[in-house]
Amino acid sequence: MPFFFLEVDVNNAENYLPIVLQLIFALGLVSVMIFGSDKLGPKRKTSDKLQNFESGVEIKGNARQPMAIKYFLIAILFVLFDVEVIFFYPYAVNFRELGWEGFIAVVLFVGLFLAGFTYIFKKGAMKWEE
Repeated sequence: MPFFFLEVDVNNAENYLPIVLQLIFALGLVSVMIFGSDKLGPKRKTSDKLQNFESGVEIKGNARQPMAIKYFLIAILFVLFDVEVIFFYPYAVNFRELGWEGFIAVVLFVGLFLAGFTYIFKKGAMKWEE
């Protein structure tokens, strides 16, 4: 029997040793770099260095001013519906194997998707100005 047909025990603890060593090395290197830069780096604190950096633009007012909740609502709705569209990919890849059951499931999914979109549209969540 050729040597490449020999049975190998894959679930052996010795097989995970290189991964554990690499993780220990990576964590150690990151720790040494972070603490080393903190201890060896310069510590000159001037008023210019302690100011907030605004990409070269002069600071105007307080950054803690209230922002309209509509901005966050639109952002959350975008993420919600954007993530739902991702679920179409598995169907598009396997639509022949899924057959009519998969088609009915996708039609139901799209129906619920559109019902949710219609609901938020009728509630006025997409109106920016009131």
